[in-house]
Amino acid sequence: MSGEQLKSMTTVYFKKADYDYPILKPLVFEMLEGILGDRIRPQARVLIKPNLLAAAKPEQAILTHPLVVRAAAEYVLDKGGLPLIADSPGMGSFERILKEGGYKDAFDRLNRHVTLKPFKATVKVDIGEPFGQIEMSRAAIDADMVINLAKLKTHTQMLLTLGVKNLFGCIVGLMKPEWHLRSGIDRNLFARLLVQIYRAINPAVTLIDGILALEGQGPGKRGTPRQIGVLVSSGSAPAADTAVCQMLGLHPHKLPTCRAAKELGLLDASPDISGDFREVPNFKLPQMGPLAFGPKRLQPYLRKHLIQRPAVEPAACKMCGECWNICPAGAITPYEEAIGFDYDRCIRCYCCIEICPHGALQAVETLPGRLIRKLTKLDR
Repeated sequence: MSGEQLKSMTTVYFKKADYDYPILKPLVFEMLEGILGDRIRPQARVLIKPNLLAAAKPEQAILTHPLVVRAAAEYVLDKGGLPLIADSPGMGSFERILKEGGYKDAFDRLNRHVTLKPFKATVKVDIGEPFGQIEMSRAAIDADMVINLAKLKTHTQMLLTLGVKNLFGCIVGLMKPEWHLRSGIDRNLFARLLVQIYRAINPAVTLIDGILALEGQGPGKRGTPRQIGVLVSSGSAPAADTAVCQMLGLHPHKLPTCRAAKELGLLDASPDISGDFREVPNFKLPQMGPLAFGPKRLQPYLRKHLIQRPAVEPAACKMCGECWNICPAGAITPYEEAIGFDYDRCIRCYCCIEICPHGALQAVETLPGRLIRKLTKLDR
């Protein structure tokens, strides 16, 4: 790859935006056209992959906003392509997500021309060592092109969920928590998995909806919406993620997926930033303590008593069962009035926090852990 080609791939475009559709649509068209040009051929099968984590209203900032997705679909139609909008939600029915998330209303007049459906069929894809062949969505692999529409959100386990992590949705259904379990407490191994999934899918463009972002304890209903007013696009998701880190005042090396992308040679140069870039002050990130530390033989004890862990607010818990059904480690037990955690088994993937429909779960530090962190500065 030549220097000019590499620069083109790693250019990241920032545009001021809001959800006023007559203004939003031409902005999305411009950002996609600047990267894709004439690459969408007539009748091309184009997968549009938004973030459809769970049923949530647009103002909760959990899903890629339906108007951003609609604009991308209209762009594909304008080029003569066949848009498929798909994802594998973390919880709940796809139909409910479309209804509550505003997708049914947004696509009311386009339904005959756009397909919206969940990922179901899978195919084995060799994503490279150490993972080898893994089951991925056949629709994602068979598409002529993938447009990656991510949401700017915090993530209790991985700090942020941006362009690279959005494609974890191409792992179908209950295979997601299975991969969390296989990665165990190794955050860097899970980040490498995410980057290798991104590399296998190879989206032509990544566009991140940062108009209404989510800070605090995202990516689910425990997070706090925050108006940022920006769209971010690039031909490289790692480059886009790196530029978003810079916008938030976060060194990209602190984002595990950016580190993994650099180690795998997918980010050989600093991104060339273009457009309406401005730093966002005081963006609230989740606390990212270590998942393990100390002598190996003492780690189980130290993890149980010193490491940050999920906890429940009993008054908010509705005993719906979503958390204990998704927990990959089987560490959650339902009791009469609330759930309980087996912290010996818990791998701190925070899937339970991510999918809780009531915002009843949060990541908390133990008192000894908080004192140790302050004394030893483990979070630096």
